[in-house]
Amino acid sequence: MEEEEPVTNCEALDRQLEPAVVPPSGALGSCLYFAFSEDRLLVYADPKGYLLPRLESFGELDLLFRDPHYLGQLDDVHCFAVDLQTATPPQGMALMGLRELYADFSEGIFQLAGRAFQVVNWDRTHHFCGRCGQNADYHESDRARRCPDCGLLSFPRVSPAVITLIHKGDEFLLARNARFPEGRYSIIAGFVEAGETLEEAVAREIYEEVGVEVSDITYRCSQSWPFPHSLMVGFTAAWAGRDIRIDEDEIVDAGWFSARHLPPSLPDGISISRRLIDSFLAKHP
Repeated sequence: MEEEEPVTNCEALDRQLEPAVVPPSGALGSCLYFAFSEDRLLVYADPKGYLLPRLESFGELDLLFRDPHYLGQLDDVHCFAVDLQTATPPQGMALMGLRELYADFSEGIFQLAGRAFQVVNWDRTHHFCGRCGQNADYHESDRARRCPDCGLLSFPRVSPAVITLIHKGDEFLLARNARFPEGRYSIIAGFVEAGETLEEAVAREIYEEVGVEVSDITYRCSQSWPFPHSLMVGFTAAWAGRDIRIDEDEIVDAGWFSARHLPPSLPDGISISRRLIDSFLAKHP
């Protein structure tokens, strides 16, 4: 049998995933594997870019790993997530963070890699029942673990967060978080609290971090954000009152910006924040 070539990541596989939990019976042929050691993905270090392993069996790489998780089909190629039990990649391969791979991966492949990481990351922390401590089994048809004793079902964790571009005429509000690289500014974001609606979370986070009030809170788009398991829900909102007053804890600076007056650095193109900013700038050049 001829050796399988690694799959290129941009044009070859970039249609919508047909998600599934249980793989079909019979031979699956050459499969695509998203294998993670901690939060780093195993890839071929090719001169043309980083490539994903495509194999009939992940065991061909002779690495220690836990049972693969079936993700579904992408362009008729079966895809799996794998939890590696080693931090040493084989010769010719490397372990890379997802952010580092964004330029080499198409959006579809990057999103699937993010899905794979979230599945692996969830499974690492749910081997045991969180209620009674017994070993938890995999559910036969859902992405879940079920306790054989007390019946508790544990599904992959998803943490909803809101992120909002606040506009006032042709200006929009940007803030600098204390954790950002030097010169980096972005729009306001925060996690949704228990019992809140998304709109309530938008208003609360904005008031807490920069002290302004908003109206016309409008949903725009969402993005799965696998760092490690967030769902970013994007909004725009109109400034409705009050001057900027930073919290001086998370936020160290904030101000009104426009296409003619931008900070030294904006979020990377990978992020929903940059998409919201670029959309606003395109309408207010």
